[in-house]
Amino acid sequence: MSDALTLPAEARERAGKGASRQLRREGRVPAVIYGGKEEPTMIHVEAKELVRQLGTGHFMNSIVQIELDGKTIRTLPKDVALHPVNDRPEHVDFLRLAKGAKVEVNVPVVFANEDASPGLKKGGVLNVVRHELDLVCDADKIPTEIEIDVTGKEVGDSIHISEVTLPEGSESAITDRDFTIATLVAPSALKKAEGAEAGEEVPADGVAATEQGPDDDAADEQEEKSED
Repeated sequence: MSDALTLPAEARERAGKGASRQLRREGRVPAVIYGGKEEPTMIHVEAKELVRQLGTGHFMNSIVQIELDGKTIRTLPKDVALHPVNDRPEHVDFLRLAKGAKVEVNVPVVFANEDASPGLKKGGVLNVVRHELDLVCDADKIPTEIEIDVTGKEVGDSIHISEVTLPEGSESAITDRDFTIATLVAPSALKKAEGAEAGEEVPADGVAATEQGPDDDAADEQEEKSED
């Protein structure tokens, strides 16, 4: 499970673009905490500390405990607005978490036991369709990552969500289809080798003889000569 992060904050007395610009000039980032059947709470946090936590790579799927006025508020980051040029954070939305709450998060996938995949050993390539899974999790049990075992996978095999064992307290947010997470595909060199073994002949221009259409103009000319 992702470790909880702690982020000190101060109350924000004024809203609006002008007040937000002033905070950013002072090295602060405006933010808001909403949800939990309470009124939104406007805050601001230190830009350097926020950037550091964003750099952990798991900020968006971690519980962030915001320390405000001597109290701790359990939250989940829902959106970080970045500057279009320098990518600095300009605003953050935090969702207030009630006890026993479930949250929807994107959790990265990692692949294990690649050396036990016959397809990969033959030179196949793991084509990842989804680098993250959209999951509904218990707020206290958000996984850091989802590990997928590729043992025994051959070239041409696909890995679907139904094959993945999710941690306790987690389920897929997508329930209307058995979507693909990754496939094992053959690289072009391997495909050519398989074609040669099957006895396929490919001309120098890369187009198989069976794929070349007749020259219509030459055929018409030959027909005219026959009639003469």
